[in-house]
Amino acid sequence: MAFSEDEVERYARHLVLREIGGQGQQRLKSARVLLIGAGGLGAPAALYLAAAGVGVLGLIDPDQVALSNLQRQILFSTEDIGGSKVDVAKQRLVALNPNIRVEPHDTALTASNADALISDYDIVLDGTDNFETRFAVNAACLSLSKPLVSGALGRWTGQVGVFCGGNGPCYRCLVPDIPPDAELCSTVGVVGALAGVIGAMMALEAVKLIISAPGALTGRILIYDALAAEARTVRLSKDPSCPACRGIHDRT
Repeated sequence: MAFSEDEVERYARHLVLREIGGQGQQRLKSARVLLIGAGGLGAPAALYLAAAGVGVLGLIDPDQVALSNLQRQILFSTEDIGGSKVDVAKQRLVALNPNIRVEPHDTALTASNADALISDYDIVLDGTDNFETRFAVNAACLSLSKPLVSGALGRWTGQVGVFCGGNGPCYRCLVPDIPPDAELCSTVGVVGALAGVIGAMMALEAVKLIISAPGALTGRILIYDALAAEARTVRLSKDPSCPACRGIHDRT
């Protein structure tokens, strides 16, 4: 799969980077990445993955653009209010990089459709803001052996983790059940720029997985405290009683 003159110039900083080069850029061009949620985390992640030359980006989001989104969801502008998030996102991403293909899915991901939506992609990024969806994504990624990059944020703190379909802990080894005191950004707030930081980290982890770069956050959670300007990484272990991957643990 040869690069066009446009691609050679567009990806010049990747092509001279030792860890990417021509081979890594070809892997990016061949990759199919699914972003679940085109909101605060999905927006910056999608922009950076499109700019990086990921060949196919799938976007799942049933929502329309609202004025309250614009404080952090940088794919959208005031004139987009009322429009389908995935349709507007597709226009923006293809305008940024016409060499990629964007596949919009204007629907909600649920336990009943998760496998069908995820099966055609290589890597999944989950930036949703409710635990029911997160659990459905995790179960499908386990079932299909798909790597999952998970991001979350609230107030001034965000986190990113990578879970690799049974090879190590899954998302529910970290969060076995919906926390009784779970907080949503709509109720506790979130600083807009934090979404950019965590979304960009999610894109970076996806790129590392695609090019097989060392140091991916597999089995680890990076926690970033924006107020303190500090980050720490926590290593996770498999939970033998995990409600999602207990059977997988028994076979490994």
